[in-house]
Amino acid sequence: MVLLGVLTLTLAACVKFAAPQSLPPTATATPPTPADVETNVSREPPPNESCNPSLTLRPTELPEAGKMAPNTTMAAIHGRGRLIVGLDIGSNPFSFRDPLSGDIKGFDVDIAREIARAIFNSPDRVEYRVLSSADRIEALRSNTVDVVVKTMSITCDRMRDVNFSAPYYVASQRILALRDSTIEDAEDLAGQRVCAARGVTSIGRLQQLVPSVKMVETTTWADCLVLLQQGEVVAVSTDDAILAGLAIQDPWLKVVGPGLGTEYYGVGIPRGQDDMVRFVNAVLASITVNGRWQQIYNEWLSVLGPQYIAPQPIYRD
Repeated sequence: MVLLGVLTLTLAACVKFAAPQSLPPTATATPPTPADVETNVSREPPPNESCNPSLTLRPTELPEAGKMAPNTTMAAIHGRGRLIVGLDIGSNPFSFRDPLSGDIKGFDVDIAREIARAIFNSPDRVEYRVLSSADRIEALRSNTVDVVVKTMSITCDRMRDVNFSAPYYVASQRILALRDSTIEDAEDLAGQRVCAARGVTSIGRLQQLVPSVKMVETTTWADCLVLLQQGEVVAVSTDDAILAGLAIQDPWLKVVGPGLGTEYYGVGIPRGQDDMVRFVNAVLASITVNGRWQQIYNEWLSVLGPQYIAPQPIYRD
């Protein structure tokens, strides 16, 4: 019995069983999407504008920098010691945070700095308040900012709530798509998901041109870029200069199609501050004459070509 038990243990020790087959590792992940994304939105198309966006108040003669006339909006800003400017930091090349220096830079930023230079004799006396496109009107109505310089189109509807300077840039709405896509114009967006930042006029215009388009709204244009890169939308549509800034960040993107509409960017100013409108208009006229506007354009928007010139305002008094 002892011998049999030993033999049994010996045989058992010699038997080898194959290890169970290991399954290949598996993992699934959903790419993060921007927060506060709204899909299938519907906006009223831009009305047929009866107002002329180039029509504005005649500029005053610029006072000596640092010496504002008493009891004016500019004197109050000078007394505070800084110009409070509403913009965003996700609209390269108009306003964005430089990843190396951390500074806020861009075309709109330089326009704001020229206004500050005229008030303080220094372009650096600026405090930036980051706004979404949908927050621009309320920031001016509540006087939490002195001006908004944020690719803000002059429209009749907005002019009921805020004042505008003369236009400082004229843009054309177009389409941003992947380089290997078949999208070439607005008709190719029928039934497709297209992104735009919340509160912009380009949404209603595109829905008017392509009623079946499915609009996706985000807080910033950078969020639209992420959705396009992830394949959540087939295109982004807004003003050509903003699209060019997105395309610079990704070589696999292209701006396509003819212009879908024209936008006149103006400096937003609270209602009732006609003196500030005239002052800003004087600043814009000055930098147009002395060549500073063209320098700013060449630095930030030359990718759009050399044919752009400063818009010509029409003064109503």
